[in-house]
Amino acid sequence: MTRRAPEDLADAVRKVCRGIRVVDPVLATESLIHGINPLAAREREVLVAVGAGHAIAEVAKLLRLSEGTVRNHLSAAIGKTGTRSRSEAAAVARERGWL
Repeated sequence: MTRRAPEDLADAVRKVCRGIRVVDPVLATESLIHGINPLAAREREVLVAVGAGHAIAEVAKLLRLSEGTVRNHLSAAIGKTGTRSRSEAAAVARERGWL
């Protein structure tokens, strides 16, 4: 994903304020390629924590979940991202703009 200039953002905000719909072509293309975000809110939270380098026990403590529940969310996220590991799932989800 590419970064946009501040002027582009300001222009988009002005258009939205005038009632014009603004669709970023890069984001629209990414959405068409990768589809809608299949991850549940908790799966995203768990992947963000894992992506920050936290171990399962730490993620459980941070999110006030059991370690088994964290593992279940990771398993679901791994399946939905088509990856093999929790770190790979976090990277793919971040890459696709799902986090």
